[in-house]
This record gives sequence, structure tokens and C-alpha cells, in this order.
Amino acid sequence: MWPDALFQNWTGLGRTLVVGALAYGALVALLRVSGKRTLSTMNAFDLVVTVALGSTLATILLSKDVALAEGLVAFATLVGLQFAISWLSVRSKTVSALVKSEPALLLYRGTFLPDQMRHSRVVESEVRSAVRAQGVAALDAVEAVVLETDGSFTVVHRAADDRTSSLIGVIGLPQPPKK
Repeated sequence: MWPDALFQNWTGLGRTLVVGALAYGALVALLRVSGKRTLSTMNAFDLVVTVALGSTLATILLSKDVALAEGLVAFATLVGLQFAISWLSVRSKTVSALVKSEPALLLYRGTFLPDQMRHSRVVESEVRSAVRAQGVAALDAVEAVVLETDGSFTVVHRAADDRTSSLIGVIGLPQPPKK
């Protein structure tokens, strides 16, 4: 029984090679047709689609119970759903709110924002690390650190004229006093 785990037959290897090459080619073609947005990691939905595509490819390659045609339909379904959701999210604020998170302000003008950090499950050491990664030595030199919708940190350097237009739409941004 143990040797069967290493090698069963040449037919299985041949099937994996042929079906793998065809499935891979079909997946690349579908992704090229569907556009760059299909593989972006802008939000949780996009990540789920990316993982599902990988899982589907693995199933097509390794399961004799799944025919290539069924796998290609699964690819097309996932890519089609991702396309539809991204199309709808651009046109509907409700759909966009359902599938996308908002960027969150974690540090503003050298001061940590503990409520936003707790809500985003981020600790000070992670924010400091993001600032250091940008080559900034002092938190006072930073206008803001934002946790983006894809989970990355953006460090915004302080502007000489105090403008912060890149921070519009970020949750937690203090509103300027009304004149």
C-alpha cells in the first residue's frame, strides 16, 4: 500500500499533465479577458475569488471525478461572478458597501488613534513598523497612517502647506472646524 502513495500509474500522470496544461491555459485566457480587476486584492471578495480559482485548478488537476469541462465551467462561473460584483459595486453604493471595507486612519499628525486601532485589530508596533519601512524616523513627521482596504498600511508624509486631500474618505479623519 505504501508504494501506491508514491506512484499509481502512468495514465494518472498523463491525465494530470494534459488536463493541467489545458486548465492552466484556459484560466490564463479567462483572466486576460476578464481584466486586471479579477486578480486584485482590493477587498475580501476579490481574495475569496482568487483562492477559489486556485482551489478549483487544484481540484481539476488532482481529482479524476472532475472533468476538464466541469472545471472550465467553474472557472467561468467564478470569474463571471467576480466581474458582476465588481461591475455592480462601481454602480451601486449599497453593493460597494457590502463587498468593500473602508480605509481606516490609525495615526494622525503623530498621535495614535486607539479606537480605530482597536476596531481594526492593529497594535502600535505594527504602525511604527509601517512608518519605519518608509524610512521615517519620527512619528511627528507623519501626517497619517492609513490601514487600506487590502490590509496594507499607507504612510502619508506631512505636507508643508497642511493639505490632506489624499485622506478624504478615510474613516476616523478629524473634520476641520467650520469657518
